[in-house]
Amino acid sequence: MKDFLALYNKIHDPANGYFSPQGVPYHSVETLMVEAPDQGHETTSEAFSYYLWLEAMYGKVTGDWSKFNTAWSTMEKYIIPSHNDQPTNDKYDASKPATYAGEWNDISQYPSRLDSSVSVGSDPIAGELKSAYGTSDIYGMHWLLDVDNTYGFGHCGDGTTKPAYINTYQRGPEESVFETIPQPSCDTFKFGGPNGYLDLFTGDSQYAKQWKYTDAPDADARAVQAAYWALTWATEQGKQSQVSSAVANAAKMGDYLRYSFFDKYFKQSGCTSTSCPAGTGKNASNYLLSWYYAWGGAYDTSAGWAWRIGSSHNHSGYQNPLAAWALSNVSALKPKGSTAVSDWSTSLTRQLQFYKWLQSAEGAIAGGATNSWEGHYAAPPSGLPKFFGMAYDWQPVYHDPPSNQWFGFQAWTMERVAELYYATGNTDAKSILDKWVSWALSGTTVNSDGTFQIPSTLHWTGQPDSSFSGTGMPSANTGLHVTIADYTNDVGVAGAYAKALMFYAAKSGNAQAKSTAKALLDGVWKNNQDTKGVSVPETKTDYNRLDDPIYVPSGWSGKMPNGDPINSSSTFISIRSWYKNDPDWPKVQSYLNGGSAPVFRYHRFWAQTDVATALGQFGLLFPNG
Repeated sequence: MKDFLALYNKIHDPANGYFSPQGVPYHSVETLMVEAPDQGHETTSEAFSYYLWLEAMYGKVTGDWSKFNTAWSTMEKYIIPSHNDQPTNDKYDASKPATYAGEWNDISQYPSRLDSSVSVGSDPIAGELKSAYGTSDIYGMHWLLDVDNTYGFGHCGDGTTKPAYINTYQRGPEESVFETIPQPSCDTFKFGGPNGYLDLFTGDSQYAKQWKYTDAPDADARAVQAAYWALTWATEQGKQSQVSSAVANAAKMGDYLRYSFFDKYFKQSGCTSTSCPAGTGKNASNYLLSWYYAWGGAYDTSAGWAWRIGSSHNHSGYQNPLAAWALSNVSALKPKGSTAVSDWSTSLTRQLQFYKWLQSAEGAIAGGATNSWEGHYAAPPSGLPKFFGMAYDWQPVYHDPPSNQWFGFQAWTMERVAELYYATGNTDAKSILDKWVSWALSGTTVNSDGTFQIPSTLHWTGQPDSSFSGTGMPSANTGLHVTIADYTNDVGVAGAYAKALMFYAAKSGNAQAKSTAKALLDGVWKNNQDTKGVSVPETKTDYNRLDDPIYVPSGWSGKMPNGDPINSSSTFISIRSWYKNDPDWPKVQSYLNGGSAPVFRYHRFWAQTDVATALGQFGLLFPNG
C-alpha cells in the first residue's frame, strides 16, 4: 500500500507534469511521443479510464472518494461531448443510421465514395436509449483530445479552446500513425482546404460543416470496470452513496456502449458482399466490443441530419467480460435501456466463447474476426473459419504494425478475464486462464537482481480449427499457433500482466502465478523508479518514419492551423512543423540525418497507473505478502 501511495503521489505531483492545468491526464509526460496518439500532450479515453482506476484504488486505500468523483466529472466535462458539441442528434433517423462508404487497404483509394445504393440496417437501440435518458445525445467518450491545443484547431474552428476534440486515423488498415492527417472533430472549414478536411477521407457531391466523434469501446468498458471496483470498495466502507452518481453514469455509459456490438452499417452477420442483407432487430449485433462506434451530424442546427455507425471488426484485446458481467448482474450498474441487461448477459457468454475460439494451442489469444472483409464486405478467402458468421482475422483493424503482435493486448484482456474469474469463479474463464497463464509464465524470466523479461512481439500461424456459432464453449485448437519473437522489460505491460497473474492466483491458489506477479512488481520497484515514476530506456527506431511522406490526393491543397501546407509533397513532420521546437527534437533530427536511434524514458499515464494499481491490488489480495 505504501508503494501504491508513493507512486500515486508522484503521478499527482504537479512538478512531474502528468496533468494539464484543467486536470486532464496527458497521454505521457513527454511531448515528443508518436505511437497511437501522435503527440504526448494529447490524451485518450484510455488515459481517462486509467485515471478512474487509479482514483478507485485511492478510495479503497484511503477511504476518500472525492478524487474518484473528480476524475469522473473531469472526464464528463472534457471527453464526453456535451449537447452543444453534438447538437443535431434529434435529426437522427434510426431506420437509416448512415450512408455506406467502403474501407480500403490502399490509402490512395481515399477519399472513399459514399454509396447510398448499399443497403444499411436499422438501429434497434436508439429508441430505447432516448426513452431511458430523455435525450438523443450519446454518452460515450471520444477517443482523442489535443489537451494543449498544440495543433490549434480549438473548438469548431475558434483556434483557441483547449482541450480540443481531434481525430487522426481515417484511411484503412495500412494508415499507420506516421501517415495520418490530423483533423478537427468539429469541421467548420476554417482549416484544411475549401471543404476543411472532409474530402481527404470521404467522397461526396457536396460537403457540409459537421461534427463527428469516435468511441474506443475498450476504454469505456474500462471506465465501467473502474466503477465496479469503486462501487465494491465504497460499499465495503459503508460509503456507497458517495459514488452512486458516478456509478449510475457508468451504467449509462455501458448502455450506449452497446453500439459497439453492431456491424458498422448494421448489416447481418456473415456478410460477404455489399449486397448482403441489412439487419433488423438485433441480428446485426455481434455482442462483442468492436473497434469503435461513431456518431456525427450537421454543425448547422437547422440542417436536418445525423448518423451513427458500429464497427465490423472485433479484436480480442478489446473485450472486457468483467464489465459485461457487472452491467448484467450488479444492480447499481444495470443500465436503464430496456434490453441492455439481456444484451450484456449475451455479451458475457459471447466474449468468453470468442477467447476460447481464438486461443492458440500454446495458450495465447489470437487476433479476432470481422464481418466486413477488407472493410468493404469483400468475400473472405475460402477456408477461413467463422465465429458467428464473422471471418477469422489474425490482424483485425490495422496492419502497420499487425494489430495483435503486442503482448500488452494479451495482458490487458486477460487481466479482465482474471478479474471476472476472481469476482465470480466463472469456470469457462478459469479454463481459458489455466492455459494462458501457463503459456505466459513459460515466456517470463525474473532474475535474482529483479531484472526481468516478458514476451513482447508475437508471431501467429494457422487459424482456429473450425467455425463456431453454437452454445457452450468452442473446442480447443490444435492448428492455431503463436511464437514469441522477442522480449521486453516494459513497466506498463509488466504491471498489467502482474495484475492478471495475481487475480488468477488469488482465486486458483496457483503459487507460481502469485510469486511471479510479486517478483515482477518487486523488480520494477527496485530497478525502474525515477523522480517522475517508473520507466525504462526505449530505443525508438521507428522514429525514422517521422519524415515519411503522407498521402494527399494530387491537386488537393490546404493548410494546418499554423500555416503548414498540406499537399502531395507533405510529410509527417512537414504538417507538424511545431515538433521542431520540441526539446527532444534534436536527437530525432540527428537520427533522421543518419545518426543513432534516439533513446527516451517515457512516462505514459496508463503505464504508471497499471504499475500503481498492481502494487495496491497485490496488497489487497495478499495482505500478508
